[in-house]
Amino acid sequence: MAMGSLSDNEDDFNPEINTTPLVDVMLVLLIIFIITIPVINHSVNLDLPRAVSQPLETKPDSIQVAIDAQGKVFWNGAPVNMAELDARIAAASRREPQPELHLSAARTTQYESVAQVMAAAQRGGLGKMGFVTDPQPR
Repeated sequence: MAMGSLSDNEDDFNPEINTTPLVDVMLVLLIIFIITIPVINHSVNLDLPRAVSQPLETKPDSIQVAIDAQGKVFWNGAPVNMAELDARIAAASRREPQPELHLSAARTTQYESVAQVMAAAQRGGLGKMGFVTDPQPR
């Protein structure tokens, strides 16, 4: 490393270090880092959920149809005969959204009564029907 001297005599020792080459090297390194840092991109690709504003769907009503052990039919708790049942099912099938028919029957109900109500629902145009059961006690 070159040492600067204050006199022309080479035997004299000068304790000061010439820092100009050190500053040049540091500036070159700084420029290299400034150029290369944006090129190195450490990113993690994530699929984030997208929020979309949608109108809320109204949940369709449900119609409770019950059949007791004697074969009597009840529409939401009110007794109806088969002609009234057909008319109510036809009216319900025209509503939008179409309601669901929940059918419950007593254990001793004859299958013929259940089949008649199911056939009436099919004729009336109801597309969704479910069977309601009572859980057995343990």
